[in-house]
Amino acid sequence: MIRLVLAFVLAASGVWAEVRVDPARSVIRDGWWSLRVELGLSDIVPYRVFTLDQPRRLVLDFEGLDWANIAPDQMLEPGRATGLRFGALRPGWSRMVVDLDAPLAVTQAGMFSSDAGADLTVVLERVSAAEFAAKAGPPPDAGGAGLVSQVPDIAPADDTFVVVLDPGHGGIDPGANRDGVQEAEIMLDLAQEIAAALAQTGIRVELTRDTDNFVPLSARLTTARAAGADLFISLHADALDKDLAQGASVYTLARDGGDRAARRLVERHERGDLLAGVDLEGTEDRVANVLLDMARAKTGPAGQRFASDLVQQMRDRGVRLNARPLRQGRFVVLGAADFPAVLIEAGFLSNAQDRATLSTPQGRGPLVAAVAGAIRALAAQDAP
Repeated sequence: MIRLVLAFVLAASGVWAEVRVDPARSVIRDGWWSLRVELGLSDIVPYRVFTLDQPRRLVLDFEGLDWANIAPDQMLEPGRATGLRFGALRPGWSRMVVDLDAPLAVTQAGMFSSDAGADLTVVLERVSAAEFAAKAGPPPDAGGAGLVSQVPDIAPADDTFVVVLDPGHGGIDPGANRDGVQEAEIMLDLAQEIAAALAQTGIRVELTRDTDNFVPLSARLTTARAAGADLFISLHADALDKDLAQGASVYTLARDGGDRAARRLVERHERGDLLAGVDLEGTEDRVANVLLDMARAKTGPAGQRFASDLVQQMRDRGVRLNARPLRQGRFVVLGAADFPAVLIEAGFLSNAQDRATLSTPQGRGPLVAAVAGAIRALAAQDAP
């Protein structure tokens, strides 16, 4: 059985950016008690393949592979593979994730030159659940360590108010998607528009990502901490099976698990880290937790005051609000103790009106003005 295959190919600088996937030569389909992954490429690229457990999935990372001319439904045939997604992992690398409905271990993996460019074949065969779990696991750096940081080289001055905007999802974790409107994309647009609205205010704005790349949840907080954040704002737009839910809401950290709706929202927004192989389980350290709770005694109420003011700013500017615009949840990105943090659920992509509003700069305008106004107000309070 093969747990990890690494292939490295020497090539001239820049060659990887031209490598594409050929839909006509690419398929994921069942074999005899097996699963077969075939990718037709325009050239050979470095890659690695491994499996992850809970949930079971096959992961392939590629250097310099462009997925622009293929969609998941062009490759995936119904069977032992129940889902497929691919996208940017970090600068220069992309990832393909195949959901598995049974424990299947990699028994064959190879990339070879062909007349059309290159062919990659990966074969998985059925094993016991215990054997799958024993062989599963990411290689070093597979979770996204070494991501290019957006943190400035020069630390901000002590009197500069720093807000870190965190566009949710990105890369292999696109978030919600309805009628071609993708959460990761419009949240990046929203973050950039808020940054532009604050450009002449003297407030320093940093983004946890400024491209369509995957950034682990812990790395988002590390970026904020390194930037000297005075405020952290995570931006999301959920989607439900039905379109009944609507309007914006603002979350602060819950000491418990939050209500049922909040717990489900946390699962949806944080599933990307799980799919990417990033461990969401922190080590239990009671002393550290006590110290963090002591620090949150100051930053927690500050975040709640900001959330209340933000909701009022939204209401004043005519932003469509949820029936309960102030909420709490145990989101990882709200867990920092050294700066106040909120998560803005800008609306629901499953609701036609919210989706239309969030899809254009004009529709997002009142929300941008509200967020920028609340940040300016907090910065003015912080100045003395």
